Amino acid sequence: MLDWTVPTASKRTLSLVLLGALLLAGCTATPSNRQVSLPVPDGTSVDSSQPAAQREHARILASYGGVYENARLQETIEKTVERLVAASERPDLKYRVTMLNSPAINAFALPNGHLYISRGLIALANDRAELASVLAHEMGHVIARHADIRAEQARQTAIIGTLVNDVLSDPETGALALAKSKLTLASFSRAQEFEADGIGVGMSARAGFDSFGASRFLTAMQRNADLKTPGGAGEARATDFLSSHPATPERVKNALANARQFSGPGAGERDRADYLADLDGIVYGEDPSEGFARGRRFQHPKLGFTFTAPPGFSLDNTAQAVLGLKDGGGEAMRLDLVSVPAEQSLTDYLKAGWIENVDAGSVEEFKINGFSAATATAKGEQWSFRLFALRFGSDVYRFIFAAKAMTAPSDRAFRESVATFRRMSLKESSAVHPLRLKIVTVRADETPEKLAKRMAITDHPLERFLVLNGLSAHDTLKPGDKVKIVVE
Repeated sequence: MLDWTVPTASKRTLSLVLLGALLLAGCTATPSNRQVSLPVPDGTSVDSSQPAAQREHARILASYGGVYENARLQETIEKTVERLVAASERPDLKYRVTMLNSPAINAFALPNGHLYISRGLIALANDRAELASVLAHEMGHVIARHADIRAEQARQTAIIGTLVNDVLSDPETGALALAKSKLTLASFSRAQEFEADGIGVGMSARAGFDSFGASRFLTAMQRNADLKTPGGAGEARATDFLSSHPATPERVKNALANARQFSGPGAGERDRADYLADLDGIVYGEDPSEGFARGRRFQHPKLGFTFTAPPGFSLDNTAQAVLGLKDGGGEAMRLDLVSVPAEQSLTDYLKAGWIENVDAGSVEEFKINGFSAATATAKGEQWSFRLFALRFGSDVYRFIFAAKAMTAPSDRAFRESVATFRRMSLKESSAVHPLRLKIVTVRADETPEKLAKRMAITDHPLERFLVLNGLSAHDTLKPGDKVKIVVE
């Protein structure tokens, strides 16, 4: 699977802090405690008897919230693909496009020509040329057979790894050989991304689209990612050379250089007005069927529960868990769903070994809004943990709070956050509606600041308005301009 995502500081920070620290400072999952996703995907089970392509399609739908149904957008995307195919080096290839019901900014392609694009990415794009740049990039991967090449590279790396483990007697020589093979694989992937960028820009230009769409959209992706980045992007840049995707500034520079070979700025079709009209009403952010975060509060109408994170936390609803990070990065949290045998007590579960160094003396049972619960503490080398397990129906919800310096106030805040976990009433659940994009016409007295105040977003509304519309802080709006705002 080849994806459009780029390494960002926000993703790295969450990965290092939450997936590294919370999953979990020297821990292993026990076979009896099967991990399942939170939120639970609505959709497709994977039948092992199906052909491989069908199984992969089913896994993708299960991981990305299923198919996003929107006939108008589907037609726009398919017509865009048709134009790109006609202008490509392989007009004989056939493509099939699926829109994914996910707020993630992502697109990817399978070797069989199945293209996937998330509604989050579609919503971020500001014209058809930007959309075409993404589709053309993924088609470039298919045309260049990158998936097949990556598979062969991975196979060679596996052979070297086996040789290192089973044959070589010198551990230093073996480690060096394996490191070199992995570095080659990573570097080759970066080269593939640049190659797909080049193929995509050329394809878009020949299809009559503005060839600068790729550079604009890559810039928008980075700005969108930076909104989630605590403390800036410096940490991510230091490790980009081993990333499977080039850093965005590199890709923007490369995309600009490619675009200039085909046309000057302003040449080629952007089709902004029609594209924005297609976006009107599209779901923005999480779908309530998968739960969503509004500020510190998380609600999951389908599963019927809600909770509020500690003060200062921002939440991120992923396919695996609800992740939270406090401003400054010194505290983090994770909420996920685990399968625990009914006969196993929650206190025994907390001591079952899925996280090391649990303080047995800290384990206690109690009730939270009528639910059975248990808590304990654990300590790693750099992080201290407060763990909670709650039975909700046949499932167990697991809160994992981490702090670099656990203090009495922070531990109290963790307890108070878990105490907000409760069942949602039917009235509450039915009142939950998704956020949507609304395309509005700018009036004479309206500024970005005024329009941002109309947004149903409390987290950096002005910055999000600017990013969502491809505007800088210095841009001005003219009466009659069409812009995107987020409404409930």
